[in-house]
Amino acid sequence: MEEVIRIGIDTSKHVFQLHGVNAAEQPVLRKKMRRREMIDFLAGHPPVPIAIEACGASHHWARLLNSFGHEVKLIPPQLAQPYVKRGKTDAADAEALCEAMSRPTMRYVPIKTAEQQAALMLIGMRERLIGKRTQLSNAIRGYAAEFGLTGARGLNHLTPLLERIQLDQGVPELAKDLFAMQAAEYEQIENQIVQVDEKLKAWHRADSRSRRLAEIPGVGPIGAMLLSMKAPAPELFASGRQFAAWMGLTPRNRSTGGRVRLGVITRAGDRILRATLIAGATSLLQQVRAGRGRNASPWLLELLKRKPPKLAAVALANKIARIAWKMMVSGQSFKRQNPEQPVSACAG
Repeated sequence: MEEVIRIGIDTSKHVFQLHGVNAAEQPVLRKKMRRREMIDFLAGHPPVPIAIEACGASHHWARLLNSFGHEVKLIPPQLAQPYVKRGKTDAADAEALCEAMSRPTMRYVPIKTAEQQAALMLIGMRERLIGKRTQLSNAIRGYAAEFGLTGARGLNHLTPLLERIQLDQGVPELAKDLFAMQAAEYEQIENQIVQVDEKLKAWHRADSRSRRLAEIPGVGPIGAMLLSMKAPAPELFASGRQFAAWMGLTPRNRSTGGRVRLGVITRAGDRILRATLIAGATSLLQQVRAGRGRNASPWLLELLKRKPPKLAAVALANKIARIAWKMMVSGQSFKRQNPEQPVSACAG
């Protein structure tokens, strides 16, 4: 076999398709392998650049193949798809990955360590538990309304509602037993959320960059952790705007013929990170509109006059992302220039 200079691998649970080319860009390796066979083959193969689609288990395979001496590149699926010639087959996907890696302007996903992936599990578990809690809370309120019982909005008013249900003589015993089961399930979810939050706080306190990012108004510990764990190396971005664009907080550009046409935000990048920053910005704007806090900068007040609240929240999240990028690049802490303009000020 001629010397292979580049390999693309289409991964799955058990079957792996390899596509390799030589120095003349001619295919010299087209082979489908089982998991063990692929590991043994690449363990004994001379070091070579390898492209893998950034998907499930891709970080594990990247770490493993890097340990064999190879240089693994993780390519986002949307950037590899244009190189698929026709149809959807494992061989076509592997060839597309091999071709995409040859492009000098190709962008790659940073490989996460096992510790980083464990920390990201905390974020995923917390989101799932909160969604489950919301779903259960809505179900309890819906069932209670069928018996003419309602409670005030907010999670704090759910327990008093459950207590009222148990004391109400008009609620059948069967229904009370079912409400008691739901109350026990709700308490279990609450305890699990508390445990996950404690682990998140411990991780946050141990990470210096996360602590610094949490000082930005509207970010908080969760947003700071997401920025630390999910964002690529800040040095990969030339400016804060590029970082905000990676996060999907910049307008979609549909310009043509010299005519500039901007649409809604692209919503590219990580959904959880983007949603968390927008939620933090929304909370900050609510405080400003209520006259609380020191974050009512002239820029922010003027923005609220010109834009609806949701658009203003997205614009503020964009600004927060740029500040976070500057802090991560410079390594400095958040600094308030003056009491009137705290959000727009950043060290460096």
